Amino acid sequence: MPSSRLACFCVRNARLAAGLISAVALAACGGGGGGAGNAAFFVPPAQQPAAPAPGGTSGESTVLMRIKPEAVGVNCTLGGARVEAGLDADNDHVLADSEVTSTQYICNTTAGADGLSTLVRMRAEPAGSNCAQGGSQVLAGKDLNRNEVLEDAEVTSSAYVCGGAPGATGAAGAVGSNGRDSLLAFAAEAPGGTCAYGGQRVQSGLDLNANGVLDAAEVTATAYVCAAAPADTRWVSVTASSFQTESNTGYQANSSTGVTLTLPPAPTVGDWIKVVGVGSGGWTIAQNAGQRIDTRGLPGGTDFDWRPVSPAGSWSGIASSADATRLAAVSTSGELYTSDDSGATWIPRLMGQPWSGIASSGDGLSLIAASNGGALYRSADGGLNWTNDGSSRAWSAVASSADGSHLVAAAYLGQIWTSADGGGSWTARESSRAWRAVASSADGRVLVAATNGSQLFVSTDYGVSWTPRASGQFWWSVAASADGSTLYATVDTGAIWLSTDSGTTWEAQTVSRDWRGIATSADGRYVVAATSGGRLYESSDSGRTWRATSDGGSWTAVASSTEGLKVAAAKAGSAIQLGTRRTSTTLGTAGSISGGQQDSLELQYVGGGVFMPVGYVLANAAFVVR
Repeated sequence: MPSSRLACFCVRNARLAAGLISAVALAACGGGGGGAGNAAFFVPPAQQPAAPAPGGTSGESTVLMRIKPEAVGVNCTLGGARVEAGLDADNDHVLADSEVTSTQYICNTTAGADGLSTLVRMRAEPAGSNCAQGGSQVLAGKDLNRNEVLEDAEVTSSAYVCGGAPGATGAAGAVGSNGRDSLLAFAAEAPGGTCAYGGQRVQSGLDLNANGVLDAAEVTATAYVCAAAPADTRWVSVTASSFQTESNTGYQANSSTGVTLTLPPAPTVGDWIKVVGVGSGGWTIAQNAGQRIDTRGLPGGTDFDWRPVSPAGSWSGIASSADATRLAAVSTSGELYTSDDSGATWIPRLMGQPWSGIASSGDGLSLIAASNGGALYRSADGGLNWTNDGSSRAWSAVASSADGSHLVAAAYLGQIWTSADGGGSWTARESSRAWRAVASSADGRVLVAATNGSQLFVSTDYGVSWTPRASGQFWWSVAASADGSTLYATVDTGAIWLSTDSGTTWEAQTVSRDWRGIATSADGRYVVAATSGGRLYESSDSGRTWRATSDGGSWTAVASSTEGLKVAAAKAGSAIQLGTRRTSTTLGTAGSISGGQQDSLELQYVGGGVFMPVGYVLANAAFVVR
């Protein structure tokens, strides 16, 4: 018997106590097999008989019993258990040593061969002939089928532990003081951002002023019980070429020539429509004056509209302010241009240097440009005036923090250099390598640098120390999110690689192409990458899926606004292109969204003339947004 186990019973008469002791003894002596046989059981507190309530009385003397381990000795040569019993003289429901009047021993016997285990289990005994107040029945028997479960057919003895008679009800407690009532208030919640289909707003709090009303100042918690979406959609099959829709209705576009469905003209917030393409002609959702559809999150809903914005040039690098109002571009043939009107006009600034790269602060005023075989050039006024550091290195790339104070520059077959004072002074950092590209987080703390034919290198301490990451590749360009957690890297004739843990681990995301420059939004969600001899590719889901955009050409470099909705892309021998990412359809009757057969879309009106998608199924490549 484990020394930590102790069973104590409250029994209401001596004869029952003796019977229970006999039952336990019988169970304990039931088996051997493999070791000294013994059995013991423990009554959980929840199954022990209830004690009388304070002030109550019981009609019989209280007998207590307990079982303790008995060490090897005079009483039990092989050890066992000592069963003690006695009257509960002090009525504390605990059998004290001084109350013990009867002691019996259940001793282990010599190990038998192939014996059966004895099992004990308890079950509730309802009030009746065995226990007037209910209690527990203790069952014991040999485990005949050796499944370690005492089945009813194996029970050979039983005893009852009965509850005592209920005691008298105790005195009521004292009335508390300074109590406050807790109040609830219910109000209708209109359809909207909290409850798409409306519902109830539940507010709670203490009635501090004891006026029986939950005042606004007393509200400490608010919860919402929202109505579910309508369970039964009323569906209308449409075969006509055009149809005026109604709110809260589903439409099946069932035509081989296409169906145009016009949005409800006067919806209320929370109204919705559903469209499903049944026929091969597909469907188009048209708009009324003042209406538009938010397309963010829809495949094809964030495509770019591109337009040329600069003179033609052999562009090698481009930089953008946070809002893409200020742009700067450099070419290998020696031109450096700036624009302060989102590319509408361009002004030549510095000429005659074989520029390899350029970087900008968030406001577009602090610029740094790298000359391959020359110096680093800095401007603090958006490109009006320039100074250089007097160096002469094969500078290949530069990057800047958002405030322009932390700068990093890489030299091909040279070192990486960093500056913490806006380029006033520079410190050589990592060893000489074939550095090709470098990117910085917004604060300049996280840096990533690419080599031609070796690994990526990452720094998380402003460039003081660098750690090699990823495998050896012919890396071409890198980009970093504002916080430095999301990093991108392109490979010449390879894949685009993504890291979401500040460069610790990397994973290839795309098929092999001749990738060139890459740029990302501040949150890392929107990405644009260039290819040589191909098209630009964009992603709106942090690089997991990619779609071709723009026309073809020898794209070299890209730069993105902070939100990722505007991108400037440089192409060798051509004009710089400015792309504006769509976030909605065109306002009014000129805007629309279309899908094909088996495509479906559910829109909900959110106010201000705007419908938002709340669900879609896409069987074709993408929705067509106009």
